[in-house]
Amino acid sequence: MENGRAAQKNGTSLQTGAVASTGTMRNGTSTHAGEVMPDTVVKEEPRHRFSSHPGGRYWNERKAPAPQYRCGCCLGAECLQRRPRLRAIMGCFLQKFDNFLNRTFFRLGRMIAHNPGYFILVPIFVTAILATGFQNIRYEDDPEYLFSPTTGDARSERAIIEENFFLNFSSDFHPSRVTRTGRFARLLIMAKDEGTLLRSEVWDDVVAVDDLVHAVGVQLDDKYARYEDICAVWNEQCYENSLLDLQEIMPEVEAGNYSISYPLMINPNTFDTYVFPHFFGGVTIDNESYVGSVKALSLFYWLRTNNKKEDADAAAWEESLLLAMKDRDFGSITVARFVSRTLETELENNTNSVVPYFGVTIAVMVLFSMGSVMMGDWVRTKPWLGLMGVVSAALACVAAFGFLIYLGVEFIGINMAAPFLMLGIGIDDTFVMLAAWRRTKLQDDVPDRMAQTFAEAAVSITITSLTDMISFFIGASTPFPCVQIFCLYTGTAVLVTYVWHITFFGGCLAISGYMEKGQRHGITCRKVKPKSEAVDDGRCYQLFCTGGISESDPLNPKDNRHHAFMVFFRDYVARFLNIPAIKALVVMVFLMYLLVACWGCTMVKEGLERRRLSRDDSYSVEFYNREDKYFRDFPYRVQVAITGDVTYSDPETQDELMALHQKFENTSYTAGPLFTESWLRAWLGFIRRNKEFLDLNVTTEEDFCRNLKEIYLSGPANPYAQDVTFNDDYTRIIASRFIIQTYKIRDANGDKDMMEQLRKVASESKFNVTVFNPFFIFFDQYVLVRTTSIQAIILAAVVMMIMSLIFIPNPLCSLWVAFSIISIEIGVVGYMTLWGVNLDSISMINLIMCIGFSVDFSAHISYAYLAAKVDTPEERVQECLYALGLPILQGGLSTILGITALILAPSYIFITFFKTVFLVIFFGAMHGIFLLPVLLSLLGPGSCRKKKPKEVLPPSKAAGHPFFVHGQEMNHSGHIDPNNLRIPRPHGVLAMHNGAVVSPVGPVALSHSGPFLAPGAAATLASNKEDGNSLEKDLGLGTSGEESSESSLSKGVTTRRGGPDIVTGTGGRPGLPIMEVYSNNGYVSDDLEAEERRAKERCLDRYGEWEDLRRSYPSSRPSSEYHASAWFPYAGT
Repeated sequence: MENGRAAQKNGTSLQTGAVASTGTMRNGTSTHAGEVMPDTVVKEEPRHRFSSHPGGRYWNERKAPAPQYRCGCCLGAECLQRRPRLRAIMGCFLQKFDNFLNRTFFRLGRMIAHNPGYFILVPIFVTAILATGFQNIRYEDDPEYLFSPTTGDARSERAIIEENFFLNFSSDFHPSRVTRTGRFARLLIMAKDEGTLLRSEVWDDVVAVDDLVHAVGVQLDDKYARYEDICAVWNEQCYENSLLDLQEIMPEVEAGNYSISYPLMINPNTFDTYVFPHFFGGVTIDNESYVGSVKALSLFYWLRTNNKKEDADAAAWEESLLLAMKDRDFGSITVARFVSRTLETELENNTNSVVPYFGVTIAVMVLFSMGSVMMGDWVRTKPWLGLMGVVSAALACVAAFGFLIYLGVEFIGINMAAPFLMLGIGIDDTFVMLAAWRRTKLQDDVPDRMAQTFAEAAVSITITSLTDMISFFIGASTPFPCVQIFCLYTGTAVLVTYVWHITFFGGCLAISGYMEKGQRHGITCRKVKPKSEAVDDGRCYQLFCTGGISESDPLNPKDNRHHAFMVFFRDYVARFLNIPAIKALVVMVFLMYLLVACWGCTMVKEGLERRRLSRDDSYSVEFYNREDKYFRDFPYRVQVAITGDVTYSDPETQDELMALHQKFENTSYTAGPLFTESWLRAWLGFIRRNKEFLDLNVTTEEDFCRNLKEIYLSGPANPYAQDVTFNDDYTRIIASRFIIQTYKIRDANGDKDMMEQLRKVASESKFNVTVFNPFFIFFDQYVLVRTTSIQAIILAAVVMMIMSLIFIPNPLCSLWVAFSIISIEIGVVGYMTLWGVNLDSISMINLIMCIGFSVDFSAHISYAYLAAKVDTPEERVQECLYALGLPILQGGLSTILGITALILAPSYIFITFFKTVFLVIFFGAMHGIFLLPVLLSLLGPGSCRKKKPKEVLPPSKAAGHPFFVHGQEMNHSGHIDPNNLRIPRPHGVLAMHNGAVVSPVGPVALSHSGPFLAPGAAATLASNKEDGNSLEKDLGLGTSGEESSESSLSKGVTTRRGGPDIVTGTGGRPGLPIMEVYSNNGYVSDDLEAEERRAKERCLDRYGEWEDLRRSYPSSRPSSEYHASAWFPYAGT
């Protein structure tokens, strides 16, 4: 291990060194007198880490011996050795898969760096081709199809009703018997002063509105049609609002001479029967059941829709009616209008409401992405890459949509939210890749940096893109067509965004890298000087035109500064989170968050109310408000159908059927027998009253059916005739139905409970009973949305956990990722309820999407935590936040900014998208930055491992201790003369520096005078400075920062993941990688990965580190491929 560094960390400085005696080299040869050895021998616990070969090949760093302790929390190399079967399953497959991904992306990054133009042009060309698919777009806006579940019971119930009963809009129409809403207009009328409508002046204005409706016409292909030409027909006339005939008696009613009974009344002039609950709303009744006042009136106008032409004509008339009533003054009344096409047009208007914000959103995203990637270094700053991240997401979205439109997939308005999400996802990937690029070595070539960037970042964005895509495709399996279509479009867009970001954005990143390598300004692309060489230039030039690294001094600290925000997350946020009291505070805040979320989950409201499909500024909003306020006491007429073999003439069967009537009428949501329309009850009553008078024989089934058809169901305008279906010879009844009235249903939960109660009564009956109302098609979502959401969320969470386990090969990390998913999901459900969002098909889309988004930040942090090249949990927290704290913050802000425009749209659908996505991103970022690092440090991989105390062996000559005084063992208790302390030069190996062989240098004495040099060595060092062999420079001991940066490493001998350059060894010693050869001959790093890490983070601290020469080197290199275990056979001892 890094024993030389451990010696420095334990306080031994170069000033306390002495001349060492003969030791043992790794290959068995003897060290020469004067070699420097570590002052302490430290046994560090072996790290289970995965290293990368400079050329892109990956292997286990070393085969560590069995540890002296047992770890129950991680699956490192030591743990897997204790568990052979687990090692075979986990350590083999998962690590090999991880190796495969890293190798693949390493090579892909290098390939893109060599051919960036192809990877930029091909996506643009493919996008241009797929964009032509928009000319075949097929827009779907049928609300019944989109928002009702395909597996709902109402669809099969309607099929049963329509199979047995036929409703003819041209002859025998009755609104209680409809199975589809068809085409209609409905007006809700109130007085301007909000007083009673039972006033002559007000009622005259109501009749005037009815006259206007009848006068509205539309130009059809063959004629000009008014309401009378296209209305639904009952008794050879338009189905009218006969209640308006009260105009004749309204003066008497207003004067108090005539009282209107409630709920039923017979008109004294026309003898028509009025069922007032169907028409009146906000009714006040006195003690004698007479109407005192009426606040609202409902008028229906039904249109014929027996075929497609009639349906199209009716839709055109509805548009003309809305246009005629728009901004019209109706005198003493106000009119809220609604037509059957209102929901369709509102869905289209919802789509159009976000279109104006596309430009604003793109502009905001461009400014944010360009500004957030800016740096004070004007060569390393990359604003154009920020712009290309937005362009990449936009191209991907266009390509994905065009591809699906070519396949014939319907396009719906909700899809307009997808581009906003894609901008956020694409820019998130941009920040992750840029962060990985900035962590590469500035001195490396562009292909090497691209390879390292892709090996590190591409795996992370692969995880997040796959999880997002899979979560959306899981949503496409739900029974809600709107969810299916949206998830199909968005999941495909995520996939294409990922591919385009790897290719198109990767090519842009490579070109930007070549600009950086060529010292080009990040904005103007002009060649500029590094900061270290612009000292004599003007202040303005230094502030705005400098950057990059110097060719003559590539490791100058002025040119190699870290990103300030990345350092902030490492040195401040991470250290803050590592404080035990802060960890406890984070856990406590999390528990409070979870408690409030669970409380919110108990108050979830289910279902998408129809009013929420309209824009906030729609004319239909007032209609819904009036309907909810005044017409919720008697809202729906429900059909109860009885099919199958039933003997209606059997008195016992009749009693059972009457008992069934009573069960339906006695539920908490029905109004009782007064409002029930039952042919059987009426027919049996008729028989009891007239059996003897008419001499009716109904004892057999044939007689029962014959008398029923000929006596009771005959004649015009008989609604009961539509409720009985006979067989072909009219000898048996194959289906019948009766109509019940619902009562006092206040909200969507009441709608669901009413439907479930009625279905329960039907299922418990011995007969084949079916209940149905056209709105049951929509109410089915209230029943299925919870179970469907739970099933989809559980399935997505399980799949996400498996995915995270594959890409993050550690079960504990995968477990914490799954925990984060559950925690975020609970938080979103609870807090969205407190924010006024129902659990409906729209929010279900977001909850499924939440699974994928919640994985993003958790997977990033977990992967970085597991892959950190450090030992302690505290250091891992620092490393993972250093690597991904800033990208998570940038990605979260970019996604929130991308959807901020949705909150400006006057639409519940898009506002719900904003609220839920905001909660997902906010909670996900908080989990990723604060909670998950704390939990991983407390209960993550290696967290339960106790730090082993470092063993310090007593110095001895036999042990090869580095500090001896002139060949004698150093006496720690005695006085050490600093004038006798020497830093020797090893003589065993010659190193090649910049192509020249450097001769061995003899020991140099140190003194506290001057630059720590004894007088006898001052002249030697002074002469060495002139020929470039200055010992001060080689060891980083120069008297100034500039001198120390001029070490042998800064002259080109640097740590690279690139090609495995080799320097031929001498004296029987094997060839060494050039990155491990220093001008102080014989020095070889004991840990390639550690050396690489130190080179990145502390370039100037790496000089003067010493090797533990108690280890022996192999006699020859085992193969052309470097293997760490061959160089460190005794690592971990």
